[in-house]
Amino acid sequence: MAEKSSVFDMIGPVMIGPSSSHTAGVVRIARAAIRILGAAPEEAIITFYNSFARTYEGHGSDRAIVAGLLDFKTDDKRIKEAFDHAKERGLKYTFKSVGNASTMHPNTIKLNLKAQGREVEVVGQSRGGGVIQIVEVDGFTASFSANLHTLIIDADDKTGSIAHIASVIAHDDCNIATMNVSRKGKNELARQFIEMDSGIKPITLEYLKQLSWVKHVVYIPNIDL
Repeated sequence: MAEKSSVFDMIGPVMIGPSSSHTAGVVRIARAAIRILGAAPEEAIITFYNSFARTYEGHGSDRAIVAGLLDFKTDDKRIKEAFDHAKERGLKYTFKSVGNASTMHPNTIKLNLKAQGREVEVVGQSRGGGVIQIVEVDGFTASFSANLHTLIIDADDKTGSIAHIASVIAHDDCNIATMNVSRKGKNELARQFIEMDSGIKPITLEYLKQLSWVKHVVYIPNIDL
């Protein structure tokens, strides 16, 4: 008799699970989120919205999101034992579901993560085919896919700040693919989300961090590398 296959058996070379939306995309959202956090999470509140809220257990999205929080890649066979690995590492997590959020994409996940005294809130969408979009970080509107090199810069909302940062990146021979700037009010803190075609040099990154009007910098290389 043939052995019964698991929903987490390998399907192709780049994902494990029943669908790319429910596994590969979910893993990538979590891997992007932990890089924004800047550390391995100690606690996580995971909220699934809309279709994800109805299917996350049956389609394995619960294991996939925990696997991503452990920084497992999309083709990692340990995804199906993610809960056991999370217990070994001391990761505490809670699942929540909201089945009727009409303003949100059908496959949306919100992650509230804590580690080493730092907290972040990341909202991501799984668009199909493993493609994701991070649409919100700590209440700031975002729009990046995490499959390019990404800078997240918190800076004073001052005249010329965006142009200066773009110039610094250009002098590093990095081509800006997309830039999104979000602020909560005029002259308040602004958050810049910058996707680049290539990586930024460490010395350039350190220069940006040393600018007096730059408050925080996160650099996320392509999460699939």
